[in-house]
Amino acid sequence: MHGTTTRWFSALAGTAALCLSLTAQAQSAQTLKLGVIGPFTGPSSDFGVQMLQGVQLAVEEINAVGGYLGRHLELVIKDDQANPDMGLKGAQELVAAGVSATLGFCNTGVAQKALETFQTAKLPLIIPCATGSPLTAKYPAPESYIFRTSPRDAIQAPFVVEDIIKRGWTKVAIFADTTGYGEAGLKDVEAALAAKNLKAVYVARFPLGVKDLQSELAAARNAGADVVFSYTVGVENAVIANGRKELKWKVPQVGAWPLSFPFFINGAKDAAEGAMMAQTFIAEPSNERRAAFLTAYKRKFHQPMAVPMAAAQGYDSTYLLTYSLFGIRDGNLSGPAIKNALENISRIYYGVVATYEHPFSLNDKDALTQNMLVMGKVSNGAVTFSRPEDAKRNVLVKRKN
Repeated sequence: MHGTTTRWFSALAGTAALCLSLTAQAQSAQTLKLGVIGPFTGPSSDFGVQMLQGVQLAVEEINAVGGYLGRHLELVIKDDQANPDMGLKGAQELVAAGVSATLGFCNTGVAQKALETFQTAKLPLIIPCATGSPLTAKYPAPESYIFRTSPRDAIQAPFVVEDIIKRGWTKVAIFADTTGYGEAGLKDVEAALAAKNLKAVYVARFPLGVKDLQSELAAARNAGADVVFSYTVGVENAVIANGRKELKWKVPQVGAWPLSFPFFINGAKDAAEGAMMAQTFIAEPSNERRAAFLTAYKRKFHQPMAVPMAAAQGYDSTYLLTYSLFGIRDGNLSGPAIKNALENISRIYYGVVATYEHPFSLNDKDALTQNMLVMGKVSNGAVTFSRPEDAKRNVLVKRKN
């Protein structure tokens, strides 16, 4: 972690501990339980595990400087296996376990089934990965306990549409799966195109697990498409890329952040080259705090990041939650008190993905805005910046607009 932030966090912890010394002494032998839920096994584990590792790295750093008022953060981990029923069960178990807040969900459809559990229990949930636009819109913002630090599809879709139009690609074929993620993403892409007075020339829908989309790709080619916009999470993105290669149809493939996942890059191999996607974080040491994060991650986990966005967003989410707790002055760690604290974070957190200044409010539960995105590109089996100017601008970590 960036050294300046670490020193400030340590000083803040010490100051808050003095202010609440009696409370801290009474609670010092305890831990503060935080829930973490995501797909840590199964078809979405490539980015679920990365989210978890980002959370674990942040917790290790926070505990090293005293935790919260002398209480170490303790993670209660539930594996939803990218299964909505398992997600609901895990959410219920976290509420029963008495966690103070939860970080989690990578799959929009899984999250959708579990949101009511957290809302009813008045237990704050911060979503570091799932991007389906409906998640933070399900409840009226002032009443909602659902927060998010991942870029919702309602900002990813228009960002990518804007980029492809600048490149001269306007005849769009959309390939979207039939999950909650694909359904919401399709609507966001169609809305983004409509805002530019455009309409998809072809739309394909398919279930997860599909092995062949040749006929749909041929139909998209016959419709005159000059770009394929895919909206699916896993290996299906590779099915699309490999299908284009077999048809010798050399049009670009673009999409949201799942095009940066190993399931796509490793599954499509050379057919993935050149694919472009929206990103909040690309694993290049463009400034001090990102370099420190990459180094700390490698030191702890002894491996490169498979999905850097998931790790970085999990990491930042954990710090934002902990920063909010230091705004609670009376020792009240109830769900409503933590919700209020998240909505009124007074200190700036210099994060890895962004500089967070008032990331949430009573009326806004999404921490990221479109100006924080860059276009990534698959190059030699890894994700880098699509445009040189993005690499230069990435030296500066952006703030919410």
